[in-house]
Amino acid sequence: MVKIIVDSMLGNLARWLRVLGYDTEYSRKMLDKDILTTAIREDRVLITKDLGLHRRALKNNITSVYIPPEVTEIADILTILVEKLGIEVKFDKNNTRCPLCNSRLSIVPKAQIATLVPPEVLSKYDTFWYCSKCKKVYWQGNHWRTINDTIQLIRSRVASKPKKDEVVSEHEV
Repeated sequence: MVKIIVDSMLGNLARWLRVLGYDTEYSRKMLDKDILTTAIREDRVLITKDLGLHRRALKNNITSVYIPPEVTEIADILTILVEKLGIEVKFDKNNTRCPLCNSRLSIVPKAQIATLVPPEVLSKYDTFWYCSKCKKVYWQGNHWRTINDTIQLIRSRVASKPKKDEVVSEHEV
């Protein structure tokens, strides 16, 4: 699975990629030179909205994807990554990462987190993930509908596009 580093303008993307299981390095405080050094040292793909950083990455033989400034919606950005990097946009409950710190999350029994979540959450949900590094608990709450809808939107977009090796006649367009 590809390892990724994103620049400071793509924090929301970093969280999404982590939830989708991708090892994604991100820090608002990381300088461009540190991003490039980390990308080289850890063999990470750079995703950036900074054209200058993108060009420097390419000069340093770093795989880089430039996200134009007008592309702001997460579904649009993830669609670009599917097309350029071939990443899969799907949620795997056994392969997800903490959106805050990038550590792998573990599915835990309710009893283990009973004191860490409100009682109404404990009674309403059955599956919980725990981050042993930042001690956060996650579950598929109300926001999950938005996440699932976004994933479905991206998958339908990608499925409806002709493959590069398919020939489309003028009558099909």
